[in-house]
Amino acid sequence: MKQLLYTALLLFGLTTFAQTDADNLKKIYTTSLTNGMSYEWLDHLSNQIGGRLSGSLNAERAVAYTKEELEKLGLDKVWLQPVMVPRWVRGAPEFAYIETSPGVTTNLNICALGGSVATPLGGVKASVVEVMGIEELAALGKDKISGNIVFFNRPMQADLIQTFEAYGGCVDQRYAGAMEAAKYGAVGVIVRSMNLRMDDFPHTGAMSYGDLPNNQRIPSAAISTNDAELLSGMMALNKNTKLFFSQNCTQLADVESYNVIGEVTGSEFPNEIIVVGGHLDSWDLGDGAHDDGAGVVQSMDVLRLLKESGITPKRSIRAVLFMNEENGLRGGKKYAEVAKTKNEKHIFALESDSGGFTPRGFSFDCSDAMMVKIESWIPLFKPYLIHYFEKGGSGADIGPLKDDNIVLAGLRPDSQRYFDYHHAANDTFEAVNKRELELGAASMAALVYLIDKYGTETISSETKLKN
Repeated sequence: MKQLLYTALLLFGLTTFAQTDADNLKKIYTTSLTNGMSYEWLDHLSNQIGGRLSGSLNAERAVAYTKEELEKLGLDKVWLQPVMVPRWVRGAPEFAYIETSPGVTTNLNICALGGSVATPLGGVKASVVEVMGIEELAALGKDKISGNIVFFNRPMQADLIQTFEAYGGCVDQRYAGAMEAAKYGAVGVIVRSMNLRMDDFPHTGAMSYGDLPNNQRIPSAAISTNDAELLSGMMALNKNTKLFFSQNCTQLADVESYNVIGEVTGSEFPNEIIVVGGHLDSWDLGDGAHDDGAGVVQSMDVLRLLKESGITPKRSIRAVLFMNEENGLRGGKKYAEVAKTKNEKHIFALESDSGGFTPRGFSFDCSDAMMVKIESWIPLFKPYLIHYFEKGGSGADIGPLKDDNIVLAGLRPDSQRYFDYHHAANDTFEAVNKRELELGAASMAALVYLIDKYGTETISSETKLKN
């Protein structure tokens, strides 16, 4: 009889908490949709500052702006965390053309890949070897590759619903294509843009030479999907097709930059830290609105939305705006390094780095027991059409925090249009929908609220009753 009474009281308590939680989530969503700040902040980041490549003047302007805006929120602490970052400069605009016979040329849309060396003065012109992946290089061998430009033309797999899976399936040719092609004597590399849409925008992104000596490094550039199809078709018709491209990029010495951090100190467990964040840097072709201006302003607004909704956090909540995710991950690594040095106790970290599209839910890197606990909150999100709660990845910047005591999570917006804009010149403020952005900020704040209230302990109710 006593056990039944305990069970009844427990169920009554859970029902009461659920109603309170539902009311608080409603406040959060209402505040974001009627009095949000994320879109206004993104407007400034995108249109008044622009692309924020690590080490650039715009990146430093973004640091100053976001620090100032966090200070206006009346947080308990706002500070800058120094971090050394690479400084790669694109230089003069790239230029490329196909030559089908002497003097007969067709211009192409290309852009240098981040970290690439420049072409020799006057550019590079050579015959082209088309491959669908790095593994084909060995089969062709040095005899067929040496002195030529390698054209990596493997597209993102269109029938994969999870577009990040499609991206992961071919991004190796962008990241390591030049390093591998150089080993066979190639004089340059052209890579099909990581884009599911057919358009004229080349998409940049990080590439690496590994430990290849400087004198063996070859220039690497991305080509738009339309022009990749054009180049492939023209090569099929004319075996004497040649490609010319010129780029003027350079790698300079590392410079000092900063992670921007704002904190609300917990009222009951100040030493337990919850992180919500995105990366402040972006590529330089557009203004980085989706990647990752959206994640930055959503993370900032999480702190404001909780405060505006009358919620006093039990645990310390930090918005961390990481620097240098795109071409080094220096900010994420530095934050984790400092946290470890200070012996800080991080229990949860949530990252937004998948664009400002309609939120669908979250992915979690956690134990099975914690996943069961999180899934019990699904009914609270159902009115907001948030339905995706799956175990999986989280985010690049919060990854270095991973240990056995922290739960990592990633906001998962609808991803079908994300790679239309990713790392390209059309990743601009106009591509972001205000309502979608604000729904994402509210969803993040709602999850942070629940984690803060209930923690990440997974002791069963039965065990609690026995104790």
